[in-house]
Amino acid sequence: MKRREAREQAFILAFEQTMNQESIRHIIDAAGMSRDLIADEFAEKLAEGVEQHQEEMDEIISRYIRGWKMNRLSKTALTILRMAVYEIRYEKEIPAQVSANEAVELAKKYGAAEDASFVNGVLASVIRAQNGEETHEQP
Repeated sequence: MKRREAREQAFILAFEQTMNQESIRHIIDAAGMSRDLIADEFAEKLAEGVEQHQEEMDEIISRYIRGWKMNRLSKTALTILRMAVYEIRYEKEIPAQVSANEAVELAKKYGAAEDASFVNGVLASVIRAQNGEETHEQP
């Protein structure tokens, strides 16, 4: 399975977790039994990482969603942002820009019309901050 497909699979698993609050492990096991889904190793790692670090990911996201509140984000955009921020922070062998581009593609496919540009803007800010290029403007 290609990384893009694995990310899509991870998104679906993480989105389901966002919606029903079950553990990722339970969702993966249930999907395997009911849908014959065999989770890709990278997809599992990504979905589990998002679950384990969700509080941290949400804190980071909340810093860069200027003018928005976390509870106002669509579940789709929130799940995509969590995955991308996790990948940018913890998957060091993957360039941050690749993670951001893949997230934008997921947003185009699964999100509302404005989700792709919103995800792109938030992730650009996250990447700038990670690279020490963050400006300290007050919103």
